[in-house]
Amino acid sequence: MTKKERIQFVTDTLEALYPETPIPLDHKDAYTLLIAVLLSAQCTDARVNTITPLLFAKADTPQTMVQLTVEEIKTIIRPCGLSPRKSKAIHELSQIILDKHNGQVPESFEDLEALPGVGHKTASVVMAQAFGHPAFPVDTHIHRLAYRWKLSTGKNVVKTEEDLKKVFPKEIWNKLHLQIIFFGREHCPARGHDPTVCPICSQIGRRTMFSKKK
Repeated sequence: MTKKERIQFVTDTLEALYPETPIPLDHKDAYTLLIAVLLSAQCTDARVNTITPLLFAKADTPQTMVQLTVEEIKTIIRPCGLSPRKSKAIHELSQIILDKHNGQVPESFEDLEALPGVGHKTASVVMAQAFGHPAFPVDTHIHRLAYRWKLSTGKNVVKTEEDLKKVFPKEIWNKLHLQIIFFGREHCPARGHDPTVCPICSQIGRRTMFSKKK
């Protein structure tokens, strides 16, 4: 297949498999989504979804979160991993949202990425899923599949995001990034992947992250 054909095949296959793309992290607004995404770093969405109800029962707004101590937050979120760093970030960003943004999660990449514990990927998820702005958050699933599908040669998620934004129309970014994540989890895992039965790799070929470029 040509690159244009691969792009169309990927888009069509993902749309057929995942016409609906529910947001994997349970939340009720931009703030609870922000906290959930922050907690998801090096933690599964499923585990985050078991922890956030406990946390949000005590504090689900910046106003109530800053009333908790960092230690209280850390105790609740410990199963998510990296709890010392995440609890400090959650407390600090909540105070900043109150002090600088009138208690509202800021609706810009610049302001979001200025918050403690919030990198570009987290900001992209919030901008896309909470506010509906076009964004293409790239996680390990998307990075892996973009390479396997010969859509990017990026050595890191920054380059992969740049490459994917060039080949897919902006209006489908928000849905497409979730479709790729769902596909990676169900059909195209990092380990034990059989490209001969993968709905996409079996048709467009597969290269490993360790293959030599010709």
